[in-house]
Amino acid sequence: MIFKRFLKAKPEEDLAWTLYKGIVEQARQPALFSNLGIPDDVDGRFESIVLHLVLVLRRLKKDFPEGEALAASLQEVFYTDMDRSLREMGAGDLGVGKRVQRMAEGFMGRLNAYGDALDSLAQGGEVDLKAALQRNVYGTLPADSVDPEGLLRYAISLADALDRQDGVELRRGMLEFLSP
Repeated sequence: MIFKRFLKAKPEEDLAWTLYKGIVEQARQPALFSNLGIPDDVDGRFESIVLHLVLVLRRLKKDFPEGEALAASLQEVFYTDMDRSLREMGAGDLGVGKRVQRMAEGFMGRLNAYGDALDSLAQGGEVDLKAALQRNVYGTLPADSVDPEGLLRYAISLADALDRQDGVELRRGMLEFLSP
């Protein structure tokens, strides 16, 4: 009985899983791949999840301090899911930790790049965001094969829509996304 108290998940963790499932569902919308040109492969799906996750984290952190604990739990859920995904794809136990660490470092770089660009949209951040999307989402494709303009417009619109969502509802796990 005493161990149950220590093993109980924090309320933020359950909400984080709810939000994360919604993020993954949105990140897997076929239109993102067919209409916006995100590569439909492991790297492209990772980039799509990261983009949506960054936008939600950015919104949660605007509700300081109320959104901070949930944002931290959401990041942990992402790392847990990446660990699980790598294991499902057959990565050995010894290599999973290093791969998750590399993924976490890549995620943090994108969190900063996308966040900084979105925060400075009025001062030329659109150019920075477009470059970050080109570099990260479309980085495995030939440079002239895809134009990130559609994804740029979607990301800006989604960030704006998330900013307009009620923080209390968002922190209760209610997430509304735009159609890609």
